[in-house]
Amino acid sequence: MSEVQDFLVEIGTEELPPKALRSLMLAFADGLQSNLLEQRLSFSEVTAYASPRRLAVIVTGLAGAQEAREITRKGPPVSVAFDADGKPTAAATAFAGKCGVSIGEIGRNSSDKGEWLSFVSVERGVPSAELLPACVSAALEALPIPRRMRWGDSAVEFVRPVHWVVMLHGKQVVPGELLGVAAGNRTRGHRFLAPGELRIEQPGSYLETLEKEGFVIADFSARRDKIEADVAIAAAACGGTAVGSDALYEEVAALNEWPVALTGHFDASFLALPREVIIATLTSHQRYFAVAGADDKLLPAFVTIANLESRQPEQVRRGNERVIQPRLADATFFWEADRRHSLADWQASLHKVVYQKGLGSLFDKGARIAELASVVALEVGAEVATVTRAANLAKCDLVSAMVGEFPELQGVMGGYYALADGETDAVSMAIGEQYLPRFSGDRLPGSKESACVSIADKLDSLCGVFALGKKPSGNRDPFGLRRSALGLVRMMVESELSLNLKVAISTSLALQVPSASKDTAAEVYAFIVERMRAYCRDRYNTSAEVFDAVLDRQPESLLDFERRVQAVTAFVELDSAASLAGANKRIGNILRKASYAEGATLDPALLTEDAERTLHDAVCVAREALEPLLLEGRYTEALGRLAELRDIVDRFFDDVMVMAQDEALRTNRLVLLAGLRALFLKVADISRLSISRD
Repeated sequence: MSEVQDFLVEIGTEELPPKALRSLMLAFADGLQSNLLEQRLSFSEVTAYASPRRLAVIVTGLAGAQEAREITRKGPPVSVAFDADGKPTAAATAFAGKCGVSIGEIGRNSSDKGEWLSFVSVERGVPSAELLPACVSAALEALPIPRRMRWGDSAVEFVRPVHWVVMLHGKQVVPGELLGVAAGNRTRGHRFLAPGELRIEQPGSYLETLEKEGFVIADFSARRDKIEADVAIAAAACGGTAVGSDALYEEVAALNEWPVALTGHFDASFLALPREVIIATLTSHQRYFAVAGADDKLLPAFVTIANLESRQPEQVRRGNERVIQPRLADATFFWEADRRHSLADWQASLHKVVYQKGLGSLFDKGARIAELASVVALEVGAEVATVTRAANLAKCDLVSAMVGEFPELQGVMGGYYALADGETDAVSMAIGEQYLPRFSGDRLPGSKESACVSIADKLDSLCGVFALGKKPSGNRDPFGLRRSALGLVRMMVESELSLNLKVAISTSLALQVPSASKDTAAEVYAFIVERMRAYCRDRYNTSAEVFDAVLDRQPESLLDFERRVQAVTAFVELDSAASLAGANKRIGNILRKASYAEGATLDPALLTEDAERTLHDAVCVAREALEPLLLEGRYTEALGRLAELRDIVDRFFDDVMVMAQDEALRTNRLVLLAGLRALFLKVADISRLSISRD
């Protein structure tokens, strides 16, 4: 098994948790790849596979052994290794013995520091078969499994009980034991369609054997694509298109090994329910796909995925229809029961629901959001009365029967109930959109009023949790604060809301934890700005230098922050950028090292050199020209205007001695340079930029 061969490992289990299947699959492949590299085992490609009852990885072109490597051992200095007569000393003999060779086989190396004994040996690679079990075992141990389980009387722990293990390098079984099960070349197919064992001849036949003999599509992506295509065909047969999120397709793919699409229908009277309620009933409980007509209104039909091809599909269809009818009937009951009350009726109940220990009840949170949202509304030009009313009612639907059954409908149901209560469309919309954006790429609130409520809600959560000392660490973020912070960034930038973030943070902290320190406010600001960094990097490919140049100025508004980033990004492309960035760096260094009277002002009469008079005049003109540009946030134009100073600045440094012997002249020139640097700092600290022109 010394030649290059493909390698297959498959862990056969009880049904794996569907929502975690894809992440487990990818983590298994990534971990194995890292371990192979660490063991110096070369390969061509690593591919991950998974189905409800298996995790598998195929490594193509895996070497039969580690790559050989040279090992150089350094011995004692020659002056120590040999005596005056040139005979080897005990030190030389000991070194040769350690290397397992005679003195005559020992070489020498030298440098300007001297000459010493050395021995170069070739360490042959360990066969892959001896290393693979440990590589796989380490990858399995590192899987992101929140809670492991044990089964039977075994001490082994894994996400689910393990029933078989396949490990093949080429056609040869790699001997070893994983998770208490000996490795072999036998897998198992579909639990019902092919319950017996199947022999895998070699890694290259794995997918085909499972599909043709075992009725299992082991390729997760291929299985998901098939489901999406089959659901689309089935929905079209019903006269519509499928309604399904990426998450739903992923979960259904993780639940089925041999997916077969079937259609079903339900009583059209249920269409009187809100669209989101029908979809939640179909997807949350049954993992069905709703069907929408050409007008995007739901049809009384659904598509489901069976995990086998039944000889009696009509019975399967009727069974699914029988299951969904009572589910929809329950949803109708919740809808009708909830509508017997107004949202305002539930407000008192919020006193009884603890939001977070140390931060009061849901009623307290709603009151804080209303106060903060009104402050935000005043600043961004939203209708304050609408925002305040929506924020006061925003959390009321959390105690409704419908949201109790379908937590994912929080906010959405509040919007429907508000309309039923006679609230304005604007208030209902703000309640319904208070949690937007829920995730990366989600749509933003559709109005300023909605955005104000969402901003206040997210800021309240961020500030409260930070004040309690429970900020995210590592991969842990139980309150979803990173998602909230990114949502704040997107709303303020993409909806062009100019909000003083620092004031909003301070206001939020004062409302819920008055004793919070200024350090907490700074931490919250820094946390949000780090999401801004990632946002700019992903959206504009913003470099760290450009971002840090703007961050140095600590912009109060994220919209203002983004405009400065865009301006500096454009500035970097100018021919004069490298020279001016270098000049700013030079000026910064000079001002840090020099000392002159605080508050010193420039005296035009002391401008003795033509170059410094020219620079002074240019700075005065630029200062006047920049004022309206900076007030309007036209930073790209402002930096473009400053870029015109390059030749004047270069000439100044060529012709003028800044650190003159005469103290008055020196101070005057330092003040002139400080004034020039201050103009650039009104946008960003461009001295942080390292710009090279090839």
